[in-house]
Amino acid sequence: MGKLFIVPTPIGNLEDMTLRAIRVLKEVDLILAEDTRTSGKLLKHFDIGTHMHSHHMHNEHKTIENLISRLKTGETIALISDAGTPAISDPGFLLTRACVENGITVECLPGATAFVPALVNSGLPNDKFIFEGFLPDKKGKQTRYLALAEETRTMILYVSPHKLVKTLTEFITYFGEDRQICISRELSKLHEENVRGTVREVLTHFQNKPPKGEIVVVVGGKSK
Repeated sequence: MGKLFIVPTPIGNLEDMTLRAIRVLKEVDLILAEDTRTSGKLLKHFDIGTHMHSHHMHNEHKTIENLISRLKTGETIALISDAGTPAISDPGFLLTRACVENGITVECLPGATAFVPALVNSGLPNDKFIFEGFLPDKKGKQTRYLALAEETRTMILYVSPHKLVKTLTEFITYFGEDRQICISRELSKLHEENVRGTVREVLTHFQNKPPKGEIVVVVGGKSK
């Protein structure tokens, strides 16, 4: 049997690439990348010449059977995403589950994940929290909001920049304008920004300064 390695990649700052991740990516037989063009730049920077195949949300269902066959013959494969840890709001779960079901070893390396620094630097309670990822676009969104409105733990969400102002407006409807939140933008990059305050205060900030880049939203839970 071969082995599947889940390898985190930097969310922005290339210095966050671990020595172990570089070694594994050089040693495996194949790298599965969400976008080979994006990952190609990363591999070139670290002088990694391992062959890549595309593995993303649109083709992962079709490729799993072949990948499992290759792993069963003894090949080693590494899975990476464009940024951060695979399977966290990115492809990876289906292949990992298939490996587990087929008795193939899966080894996940520790490394960059956007929601962890966002949670820690938010100043909101982090002893208990929930990770929601991206909320549904339409179907099921209201139902999810109604459930989250009663959540007492700190909540973490990913939001696209062009949806942030609308999302904060929805927060006022479901959480109230005084709920404490923190918006982390462009974490680990040159223009990193962390905006803390009430929903109303943060909404005003981004109405005056349209957001750009990758965004993590941390929301305080309902007071008991």
